[in-house]
Amino acid sequence: MTTSSRVLLATSFASLMPAVACSDPDAEVDTGQPGTTSSTGTSDSTTGTEAADPTTSGTTGATTTEPTGGDGEGSSTSTGESADQPGPEQYDGEPFDWNGFGWWDWYEFPDAFCRDGSNAGAWVRYGEGPGLVIYLEGGGACFNALTCANNEASYDPWALPSGGVLEEDPEINPVGDWNFVYVPYCTGDVHAGARTDVEIPGVEGVQQFVGYRNIGAYLERIVPTFGAAPNVLVTGSSAGGFGAGVNFDRIARAFPKARVTLLDDSGPPLPDDVLAPCLQQQWSDLWGFDDTLPQDCDECFPSEGGGMAGLAHWLGKKYSKRQLGLVSSTGDLIIRFFFGYGNDECMPKTINLPAAQFEAGLVDLRDNYIADPAGAWSTYLVGDNDRHVFLFGSEFSNTIVDGVEFREWFRQLLKGDASHVGP
Repeated sequence: MTTSSRVLLATSFASLMPAVACSDPDAEVDTGQPGTTSSTGTSDSTTGTEAADPTTSGTTGATTTEPTGGDGEGSSTSTGESADQPGPEQYDGEPFDWNGFGWWDWYEFPDAFCRDGSNAGAWVRYGEGPGLVIYLEGGGACFNALTCANNEASYDPWALPSGGVLEEDPEINPVGDWNFVYVPYCTGDVHAGARTDVEIPGVEGVQQFVGYRNIGAYLERIVPTFGAAPNVLVTGSSAGGFGAGVNFDRIARAFPKARVTLLDDSGPPLPDDVLAPCLQQQWSDLWGFDDTLPQDCDECFPSEGGGMAGLAHWLGKKYSKRQLGLVSSTGDLIIRFFFGYGNDECMPKTINLPAAQFEAGLVDLRDNYIADPAGAWSTYLVGDNDRHVFLFGSEFSNTIVDGVEFREWFRQLLKGDASHVGP
């Protein structure tokens, strides 16, 4: 495994990440504050205060004992992946290289692939804060000729964005000084696919919908590197938001001693009267949801099709002592475009889902699907606009709803104190 490129986006850092072998998953999260220790670097060297290598100072070594029920409830002894899910039961691959704080290092994986069959990979940045962020990139989806034509089938490793949730100042970004794994998106399957050589009418060649399998390959190295992190945030935007929800259970089980939080940015798993079962079934047939949604989630596999809202409900029940969050505008134009393919029993036309129907679906999800158990899910709904994604750009820093700033709601989510904000 080789690192093909390095980038340094910032040079100021806080105190070393705590060397915690295990922690109280329900303790209040310290989101980190800037300190006085600093380091600077170039593409070839690092100078300044010498810091301990976290790969040798206790921040590595995956704990492979599953917490009961994922939340101290029920019983389970499986580790890593469940026996009936694809992938290994334990993650014991090679840790990522230690190359200093603040550097972005690109790792290409020989066993991870984009939609066109080229190799995929992940960006890794070591931070000095008290946790790990696993971020899944967005970028549409591929399920017919039009959507596939507007979805990237490969990845340019120089396309890493900046700012927002990648900003390193913890006063600006609640996870700014945490360790970070940025998972690019090039599979067209909302990071939830496990099918190869799929043919789609009007799309040239065969498609590799293997986003879910790729996450498994990345976890083989993420867990041995950051297995002792006391806090883990699983997040993503748009397609990555959907993917964060689908992959949350397996990631939470891979970090049994950590406080694992979900933040779904603009990938709402809406009820079947909004996200049509025929469209969900089309995605499942193409991408392989039968093999990637949690096998013990009966609500995920209703006999009449659909089930994405059931996944949200199931996650809330299983992880009732964790924090699960959703941020969305009530008129998200991009998501309404994709959900519009479910109109009229999935007739092949492109008519956006009506904004009123989309907002009603968000409210229904909040009030009826994820309200019980209380306190597991929090939502931040931005009314009267059609904006899409909030973890980057001005939406990250300037969004305020009912007097609550989005970044403050985000900070409270990490601490376990977030609530429902919005209409």
